Amino acid sequence: MFDSVFVHTESGGIRPELFLLCTAVALMLGFGLAAVHSYKNRTTRNFLLTLALLPMIVQVVIMLVNGNLGTGVAVMGAFSLVRFRSTPGNSREISSIFLAMAIGLAAGMGYLTVACLLFVLAGAVILLMERMSFGGMDREKELKITIPEDLDYNGIFDDLFQRYTRRAVLQRVRTVNMGSLYELQYQIELIDERSEKEFLDQLRCRNGNLTLVCGRAASGREEL
Repeated sequence: MFDSVFVHTESGGIRPELFLLCTAVALMLGFGLAAVHSYKNRTTRNFLLTLALLPMIVQVVIMLVNGNLGTGVAVMGAFSLVRFRSTPGNSREISSIFLAMAIGLAAGMGYLTVACLLFVLAGAVILLMERMSFGGMDREKELKITIPEDLDYNGIFDDLFQRYTRRAVLQRVRTVNMGSLYELQYQIELIDERSEKEFLDQLRCRNGNLTLVCGRAASGREEL
């Protein structure tokens, strides 16, 4: 079951039907990986297309090398140049690229069952973690509250934060409107998304109905 499809082939080369089978499996798994990567994740069409084709490309390269040390070194040098011609990606993009390369490597060596199991297991883990909102990032929001300059902001909203949020951290304070107003920026995590309007209405009563801004926290582009 976990044997390579090339075990019983002659050493002279790879039969065309096996080559087409491995290519079809790698391409199918590549498009499946692209679909998993795009689930609840901001990405571009170009990256998804690259992710879909990468397993097939790696699979073909592995078949062409086929134990030739000189060819393998030349291919490694050629692929290392790609790193310096591309922009850094975030951690999820890098992990998807490595997963695509691992699938292509398994398919190129003929271990089609291993390639399929790797895709199923890794895809299931990714989807499960996204479904469970692992890390709590889906509920994290950025809250900006404008208050008059004569209002002491220390502890003025603490009771509301305790009632409506799991946590609230004051990120920064800055003056606006020629110093006549303060803008407080908080990082908050709501207990219940449905209570957001009620929470904002309570804040409006405290800050004199001045400007409030509440939205998704800007996600930093973490790089590996």
